[in-house]
Amino acid sequence: MTPPHPQNKTMASPKNPVASRPPPKRRAADEAYDAIETLLSTMQLQPGSQIVEAELAERTGLGRTPVREALMRMVSIGLIVQQPRRGLLVSAIDLADHLDVIQTRRVLERLIAACSARRATAQQRIDIVRCAEQMVEAAGRGDLTGYMRADHALDLVNHQASHNDSAVRAVIPPIVQCRRFWYAYQHEGEIVEGANAHLELAQGIATGDEAAAVAGAERLMDYLEVFARKIIDK
Repeated sequence: MTPPHPQNKTMASPKNPVASRPPPKRRAADEAYDAIETLLSTMQLQPGSQIVEAELAERTGLGRTPVREALMRMVSIGLIVQQPRRGLLVSAIDLADHLDVIQTRRVLERLIAACSARRATAQQRIDIVRCAEQMVEAAGRGDLTGYMRADHALDLVNHQASHNDSAVRAVIPPIVQCRRFWYAYQHEGEIVEGANAHLELAQGIATGDEAAAVAGAERLMDYLEVFARKIIDK
């Protein structure tokens, strides 16, 4: 249960959204990070494969400097590992550790959902539901690429709406690990169920109901945990 928060006239509500600061202008390194994260999440960069900076710069269409900065960020959070004489490698998917990853993500997603329900602007509330609806539509037609694209867009809106940079920085690595795990084994899961869980989260945030938003986050984490246990217990 989400503890009550003191009244604050600057907090947003669906009827009286706060005048949010605009999202910061995206740097080339941020764009490189997102592009490489997509390659990792969709297994285009396989676990254990070697990272070649020049190839990634060409593949993403971005310069080597932003790609290098993005890779160093990924090393710092464990998505990329640096080994003597072997250079940079894509980290492995650790089945034994994955339930702990979900448990950690659950705590952070609850917090972010509650913050977004309180602080999102009117436009962000519209956008997050639109992203979730796009996930449902993509799931219905079996469009995995569209599903993943809308999932990433939903996370971006949710994170900006939360105005909780500490929680967002902490949740990014578990999100990418969960995406990689899900994509690697998605034939074992039910994509429509995942999309509906995201829709419940988005609708809770859009209404400004913290309890409903947290319940949506819980449903999403329950879906990911059941999915992971199915794979791990095989």
